Amino acid sequence: MGLWNRVSGVIKDKNSIILANFPGKSSFRNPVLETAIINATSHDDCRIDKRNAQVVFSWIRASPISLWPLMWALSRRMERTRSWVVAIKGLMLMHGVFHCKCPAVQKMGRLPFNLSSFTDKHSRPSRTWGFNAFIREYYAFLDQRTLIWSEKGNENGGDPLSRLQEWQSLLDMLLRIKPRDENMKVGLILEAMDCIIIEIYDVYSKICTQITKILLNVCSAEKSEAATALKILQKAAAQAEELASFFEFCKEFGVLKAGEFPTVSQIPEDEVEELKRIINGEGDFSKEMEERSAIVEYKEEVKGGLKTVITEKWVVFDENTKMIEEKNWNAEESAPLIHHFPVYNLRQIPDFICF
Repeated sequence: MGLWNRVSGVIKDKNSIILANFPGKSSFRNPVLETAIINATSHDDCRIDKRNAQVVFSWIRASPISLWPLMWALSRRMERTRSWVVAIKGLMLMHGVFHCKCPAVQKMGRLPFNLSSFTDKHSRPSRTWGFNAFIREYYAFLDQRTLIWSEKGNENGGDPLSRLQEWQSLLDMLLRIKPRDENMKVGLILEAMDCIIIEIYDVYSKICTQITKILLNVCSAEKSEAATALKILQKAAAQAEELASFFEFCKEFGVLKAGEFPTVSQIPEDEVEELKRIINGEGDFSKEMEERSAIVEYKEEVKGGLKTVITEKWVVFDENTKMIEEKNWNAEESAPLIHHFPVYNLRQIPDFICF
């Protein structure tokens, strides 16, 4: 970012803070919250302001009714900005709000602002096209994620097969979020990618868990449901390849360079062929499933209080295990603790939005 843009950004942020503290006509106005949002989404392209992001999260956790002033202020800032820096910080802040365990957030529906056609106006298109694409893809994922939560209520609701297909759709959207230009090797983009990577871990672990359940219970399913299960398994095999490529790209680009990336195992082709044979009525279906259940060996690993259940084919994260104990915290403490990938060392995860 050029010197003039930096100076201009600082002036804009200061003016926005001054205006936020003037009495307004809207009942949604909250000067303290607005100021924290402006500071958290400042024009500084180094990194997001963690302290002010934590202030925003603390307001939501302490008083759910703060969601509406937050949405009003954040939407107003997102709709007005033409800076890729402010837009990405706004999306990261929104991403953190989703993980504040607030029921009102889960019911909000679509995002209250639209960045689907965002374009940075402060630099030449030849320099910002990658940032624009990143913001549009990040926005698309968050918007769809919010919609799914709103429609289903929680991850255990709705039809298991349709729920699993929705998770796979979300994973597709996550894998499209990546830096596409060399000039995007900046701290803020790498910080945003940390959030994307951990979300991928969370979504993919849910997919693996649900597929395991489907394979062990498909014997009681109707033929149409079994056919859907086969499509899901085939999709999972394709996504495993995409994940491996995505992680390799991230390592080369410098994302989480001090962390450890998982090795994504391919789904054996014989699993797919076996399910096809069962669906076509070849062989004793019930016997097949009994044998499958019998050969699965489980063991538990406890690492820092985190439990991982490992099968011979899949790594399954026990949904009933409390990954991280929630704690009371204030603006000076770390942000809400969310699902944390229990095997890999993710030392560079932004502590303001630690999954």
